[in-house]
Amino acid sequence: MLKVTFLLITLLIASLEAAKMVCYYDSASQFREGPAKLTLQDLEPALQFCNYLVYGYAGIDRETYQLKPLNKNLDITQNHYRDITNLRRNHPQLLILLSVGGDRDLFEESPSSSYLSVLENQAHRNSFINSALAHLKTYDFDGLDLAWQFPKNPPKIVEGRFSSGWRKVKGWFSSSKPVDEYAAEHKEQFTTLVRELKDAFKSDGLILTLTMLPHVDPNLFIDVPSVIGNVDFVNLGSYDFQTPDRDPKVADHSAPIYEMFERDPTHNIDYQVQHWLNNSAPSNKIHIGVPAYGLSWTMSSKSGITGYPPIEKTLGRGAGGRQLRKPGLMSWPEICEKLQADKELTGEAAPLRKVGDPRQRYGSYAYRSADDNDQNGIWVSYEEPSTAAVKASYVFAKSLGGVALFDLSLDDFRGQCAGEKYPILRSIKFKL
Repeated sequence: MLKVTFLLITLLIASLEAAKMVCYYDSASQFREGPAKLTLQDLEPALQFCNYLVYGYAGIDRETYQLKPLNKNLDITQNHYRDITNLRRNHPQLLILLSVGGDRDLFEESPSSSYLSVLENQAHRNSFINSALAHLKTYDFDGLDLAWQFPKNPPKIVEGRFSSGWRKVKGWFSSSKPVDEYAAEHKEQFTTLVRELKDAFKSDGLILTLTMLPHVDPNLFIDVPSVIGNVDFVNLGSYDFQTPDRDPKVADHSAPIYEMFERDPTHNIDYQVQHWLNNSAPSNKIHIGVPAYGLSWTMSSKSGITGYPPIEKTLGRGAGGRQLRKPGLMSWPEICEKLQADKELTGEAAPLRKVGDPRQRYGSYAYRSADDNDQNGIWVSYEEPSTAAVKASYVFAKSLGGVALFDLSLDDFRGQCAGEKYPILRSIKFKL
């Protein structure tokens, strides 16, 4: 009996030690103004909780196919790359990766074209690999994260029952345009790139990881059994399933854990995880992505007053918060401010009504109904410390590798909400 108990305790400790915390840091936060700007001094308190810090983002030169900084003045001229990797001096446990892609390399009409061109030619792949290796060694990064910009699934059209039936009838006589007509070739070529990168990194002991971006179909582009053996782990973009940009007329939970009734069955964390597990991926190499923000829609007077999702007849992105000032996106401190606003306030300053998730399946949301003139209405699907902890519990229950937080600059890094800095990050780490 004593031996069995000891074995169980040993296994429990091993599983606890295996759970990793991957922290994304978007360097674009350096260009924000006011309290939304994240400095290196602000970043420091978070690093004690992180096993990996992923620096985003680098891009790809569309003429040379080399990896390049997306902001050369910040990353190289101002030595920000160096400043970031020097953080290991105070945090020796920290491994720091450079991420390429991440939907930040968007200056082209087709943001995936350079990424696909790299795959299609051996010379292009060599150019990318050699430049990536040079960047990592020059600036002392521990490895590379591939947040590869594959073509994305189009948003599904939300429509009434009659229209949906008619569309199905029309579909019998027509075919929809494929996401990528050369997906099979690109899938094989990406496997080759990953294998070549892994071989190039071996002698320097560099890490290689993969970040799946939201709405990129792994069935189309990732040969899971072949790729998983050549990467250290995979971070799933298991969030932003419903967004105001892709779905402006319907608001809904953006990052549920489990499938919701009469929704797309792929739009949840559990489906994404099971896809990888069912394709021979070891569970300890799978990290789920958790956002530190909320997505907002503008409610119209026709959206109703209950707030119960899905919310139809929305008018696109919700008004931006006072810090990021970015319509459709609200950081956790911005949401917290709206939830705690004085109940006597009116108009767009009025507080939001929070609706929690007692079943711990879909997440929290908050809203304020629009008036008769379609003014001041907003609906927000968001992550908070308690829901992030639930997702960490899911990771533990599934024996997954850990959690990837997107990203530190959107957590409450100043402790404005409850006086504690990085509450979402802390809640995940403590639960793991």
